Amino acid sequence: MKLGMGLVGPGFIAAHHLDAVRRLGDVEIVGIAGSSLESARKRARELNAGQGYASYRDLLADPAVQVVHNTTPNHLHREVSLAALRAGKHVISDKPLAATVQEARELYEAARSGNLAHVVTFNYRGYPLVQQARAMIAKGKLGNSVFVHGCYLQDWLTDERAYTWRLDPKLGGASSALGDIGSHWCDLAEHVTGARITAVLADLHTVVPEREAPDASAKAFAGAAKKAGKKRKITSEDLVSVLLRFDNGARGCVTVGQVLPGHKNDLRLEVNGREGSLAWRQEQPNELWLGHHAKANTVLTRDPALLDPAARGYAHLPAGHPEAWADAFRNVIADAYAWIRSGAKPKAKPLALPTFADGYRNSLLVDAMLKSHAAGGVWQTVEDPLEPKRTARKRG
Repeated sequence: MKLGMGLVGPGFIAAHHLDAVRRLGDVEIVGIAGSSLESARKRARELNAGQGYASYRDLLADPAVQVVHNTTPNHLHREVSLAALRAGKHVISDKPLAATVQEARELYEAARSGNLAHVVTFNYRGYPLVQQARAMIAKGKLGNSVFVHGCYLQDWLTDERAYTWRLDPKLGGASSALGDIGSHWCDLAEHVTGARITAVLADLHTVVPEREAPDASAKAFAGAAKKAGKKRKITSEDLVSVLLRFDNGARGCVTVGQVLPGHKNDLRLEVNGREGSLAWRQEQPNELWLGHHAKANTVLTRDPALLDPAARGYAHLPAGHPEAWADAFRNVIADAYAWIRSGAKPKAKPLALPTFADGYRNSLLVDAMLKSHAAGGVWQTVEDPLEPKRTARKRG
């Protein structure tokens, strides 16, 4: 039997959610809710995505919709996801989980109390070689981890005429670059290493303090506006450097920026252990660099026959047939629907699938970074009031 899905917020990422569920073959796209019935119907026609709804409440009231994809701007995440959970719908939400830590905590607690699937699309977990890296570290292939580092660099906001709702604190939240893409890197680092970031020291900077805002906010990656707009002061960060401490004793650092010419979607993660290293780059996703001290370095090319069993299921094509961003996104959505079909029981959740617990955890990390910078650049402990205190883990 096909599951019925409805989507709220038909912006940039919506088409990719729809593409992913279509590729599963066992999900029916019931319809889309937007800012108005007219806009929803127009977008539904453009995307061949069922009917348009006048509001998300109308979509939630339709019994044919069992799964809700929340792709709204950040300030609406809490409202839409909470309403969907209360309506008994499974929820797949874009990151960040919510605009504030308090809202993220509310959603996390609501999700825990219901027997419903709750997913956040940290989609970089869906790459086969990301899961390969995770499996190798978990099996001790690198020895004790000592350094976790990398970056997430983009250039789509380089021009001062480029503007997006993500830069408006009322719509995007207090953080811009960290909340938008730094969140992805932090989730990836913790997921791959199996370690938790316990303290951060952050330096935030706004390279472009004033932008020309058009009458209508541009979609992500749409580029600079063609006509001059109203000058608007920018208070959120577009360049960040953060030092990190992990609960297994490892140290780390990450650089995040969206105003760096030539960097399109440059996410990189490297983990150095006492016995070996590995590195993965999102723009070259079919290669995993493996570093050694007393022998030649190697590159593991994505080949299902060579991958760890935990990673093999995420590779769908033979060696030599590249898989990339859309395939990784599809893998996360496939895990989400597999969980839903299993009854959404906690023990049935695929190990790689990010949930509202991960979304709440990520909000705590970004909040700690904001506090660290606001305090003048001091170490800030990452507090998790809902999680029991964990004893320090051994390195590895």
